[in-house]
Amino acid sequence: MSGAPEGSVTIVTQTRVLKGHDHAFADWQEETRRVVAGFPGFIEQSVAPPAPPAQVDWVILQRFASTQDAVGWLKSPERIARISGVQPMLAGRDDVHLVRDGAAGVLPSPVSVVISTRLKSGQEAAYRAWEQRMTALQSRAPGFEGYRLEAPIPGVQEDFLAILRFDTQEHLESWLGSSQRAAMLEEARAFIDEFHTRTVRTGFEQWFSAPKGKPPAPWKQNMLVLLMLYPVVFLFGHLVQNPLLMDRAGLPFAVALFIGNGASVLMLTRLVPWASRRFDWWVQAASPRTTTLGAGILLALYAAMIASFMLV
Repeated sequence: MSGAPEGSVTIVTQTRVLKGHDHAFADWQEETRRVVAGFPGFIEQSVAPPAPPAQVDWVILQRFASTQDAVGWLKSPERIARISGVQPMLAGRDDVHLVRDGAAGVLPSPVSVVISTRLKSGQEAAYRAWEQRMTALQSRAPGFEGYRLEAPIPGVQEDFLAILRFDTQEHLESWLGSSQRAAMLEEARAFIDEFHTRTVRTGFEQWFSAPKGKPPAPWKQNMLVLLMLYPVVFLFGHLVQNPLLMDRAGLPFAVALFIGNGASVLMLTRLVPWASRRFDWWVQAASPRTTTLGAGILLALYAAMIASFMLV
């Protein structure tokens, strides 16, 4: 797995969509992806839909080459206009944070909690001391897998952002509801102005130097493999395996088939990534409408190939 580019950051947006608006929001998000793709420094975007009951928010990860590039998008008139247009679909406040990519101690994990903390004026030293004790305590909790703390970024975000990772939802909930954590939070009331948490059922691979965000659905991968595999097998068999390997060279069918399979695998290592890049708009799509459109195009391509090869 390759590391994140030097200085790259991810904008993490967690938002709650009103009931009945999920499809419209997915379409809106797909349009937003096309807009942000034209901005300087943009690398990639991934979207994690809600996974109730643990995760009720949409989580959007937008990765940029630098903090300056990310802030440029956040403050752009294009983004502000799009956010204004989607407000009627949303419930409550959005959480928008910048997370530095490639930091230590942030390997992917099955479940995470994102904790935003806004301090009272002049209380950072008290918070830092409290945070060290909280970190030591939570690291002993069953299922704990990692933790990181992001300081506020002047002019961008006012909150401290903590990302806490556990191996299972049960272990995370056990820690969040523990008496030890409750006692620590009660102590923090003296210097914390605002505090809230959001649970996310995803490993956040894009935050942590993964080359892509959420892996594509297996059925989409299989459809693309079939798109490339069928013409390779048919054409190799028709042009090489039958006339050359079997008829001319006299090889047994089992041997000729093995050679054909080997050649097909070698060609697919180039052809499947090629097809995946051209269908990236579909492979990474969160919108049901876009997903259906892409699947329909692939089915039409299958039918066209079958019809063409029947004429050979």
